[in-house]
Amino acid sequence: MVTITRDGVPVRQSKRAGDFITVREVVEEIGADAFRFMLLTRSADSQMELDLALATKQSNENPVYYVQYGHARIASIFRKAEEEGATMAGGDVGLLTHPSELELIRQMLRLREVVAHIAQTLAPHHLTYYAQDLASAFHAFYRDCRVVMPDEPHLSAARLKLVKAAMITLANTLRLMGMSAPEQM
Repeated sequence: MVTITRDGVPVRQSKRAGDFITVREVVEEIGADAFRFMLLTRSADSQMELDLALATKQSNENPVYYVQYGHARIASIFRKAEEEGATMAGGDVGLLTHPSELELIRQMLRLREVVAHIAQTLAPHHLTYYAQDLASAFHAFYRDCRVVMPDEPHLSAARLKLVKAAMITLANTLRLMGMSAPEQM
């Protein structure tokens, strides 16, 4: 059973009166990616509340937007790097010592263990939490560490390698959930 709300106010439905919202209508309103993410966010044995207003917001409050925006932001970094002639060539990942860099690496390394846990427990909702943790680690890295730095090409190359790995990990996580990994938002 799914409770549908708009800004926290329940959308009135009645089985007896035949007044209900179909899955098709919800997907048309919020999009397939948001619908999948919201459904996957809860354990199969728990009550689900789907806030239509939250699912359509383009802000950090919307978890699907937050995760997909991480991927789009990385694509933007690579467009900027290309414009400025920065590449991953010669990047030594041993230069990555900032706490935000290390946290992003730790989060990326967790994917295999999360997928194994999901397979053992048949609990896919853990993947949505992982996706949010990974996106959060990336956004913190982005806030704390400049990637494209013409005056420090070796560190820039190392960070581009890190960002590429984050992009691949985010894309794989989104694909595992049946969602798109947008290049722009």
